[in-house]
Amino acid sequence: MSENLAPISILSREFWINLSNPTPAALGKSILSLLVLAESLVCIFWIYTLSGLGEGYAIIASVPYVYLVVSYVSLYIFYRFKRFEYFTFTQLVMLLVMPFFMQWAIGGFAASSGVAIWAILAPVGALMILGTRQSSPWFLLFIGLAFISWKLNYYFAGNAMPIPNDLKDTFFLMNITGTASILYGVLRYFQTQKERVMASLAIEQDRSERLLLNILPAPIAARLKENDMRIADYYEAVTVMFADLVNFTQISEKMPPTQLIDLLSQVFLRFDQLAEKYQVEKIKTIGDAYMVISGAPVACDDHAHRIASMALEMHGALKEVAINAGLDLTMRIGIHTGPVVAGVIGSTKFSYDLWGDTVNLASRMEHTCLPNAIQVTQQTQQILQDAYVFSEKSSIEVKGKGAVDAFLLLSHK
Repeated sequence: MSENLAPISILSREFWINLSNPTPAALGKSILSLLVLAESLVCIFWIYTLSGLGEGYAIIASVPYVYLVVSYVSLYIFYRFKRFEYFTFTQLVMLLVMPFFMQWAIGGFAASSGVAIWAILAPVGALMILGTRQSSPWFLLFIGLAFISWKLNYYFAGNAMPIPNDLKDTFFLMNITGTASILYGVLRYFQTQKERVMASLAIEQDRSERLLLNILPAPIAARLKENDMRIADYYEAVTVMFADLVNFTQISEKMPPTQLIDLLSQVFLRFDQLAEKYQVEKIKTIGDAYMVISGAPVACDDHAHRIASMALEMHGALKEVAINAGLDLTMRIGIHTGPVVAGVIGSTKFSYDLWGDTVNLASRMEHTCLPNAIQVTQQTQQILQDAYVFSEKSSIEVKGKGAVDAFLLLSHK
């Protein structure tokens, strides 16, 4: 008895090990282990029940015994040489043919109480382990063997060994409840693993969604997910702002790398919070420079006002970070309003960016700005003049454009 239980203990251990590691390969091993474990227990029942009826039933009892012997050999090969595909094929074959051989040996459908129903575990196991395509031949083989059993049932019934009625009823109950229980258990386990995978996929999808939204504006990310891979939009009027820390290169040379990154993270975190507050879009950070736009990719009429209000608050936010860090941090801000082309570049590492003279002029406003000041072009000043206070007009030399009128944004009116 203990010898027959040896493969069962191995299968049980294999099932529980793979249950805790639900990879596709482990899932297949668990399902096959569960099927073979159940079939092995039934085989032991058949062997001892049929053997107890007398020597004439030895041939019938040999069918499940052969199954157990093959299980020994295939398990040995699997564990010794790690040939799971060999183990899978052997066990599916045995799961398919052994119940039919049992039915034929006992004496057909009636005498065996339809024991061949256990063979359905083979195509079901193939479906869950090998997939839909490779499971089809196993199901067709099951249908073929069932048809052969039906056509030759008169021959098998004519050579049937007498089986006590109470044992027939026991076989019938076991065949119905046993196959139903195993199929339900396997399908339940498969569904449980499917739910775990779907939950993991939902978590990963949410994480990917948040990561994508950290890289691209939400409307652009939505268009990319709809396979709109050529995004290039023209906006007639937007406001672009550049902000840059003054002499930060010299400051950073005296700081360890971790402290430098921590400082920039604190600064840009405060700027990001302001960008969210005023509903403007951060385009990128380049070193210690910070670039935002208002009016794209979502158009709005008050784009200049949003940028101006944010710029005024940025100086206060930087001052708070500087006090906490014990550093003297100052910043230049440049703003310009005009048309731009905006779009996504790259095929693997996406980047939403802006092009046009408006971008260049906003950048030049920042480069030529005084420390702790906000310099805007005349186009922006004309839009904001009724709501904000500006300095007197000055003339700034801009490469490629000559003298450009500029103003310093001082405060709200």
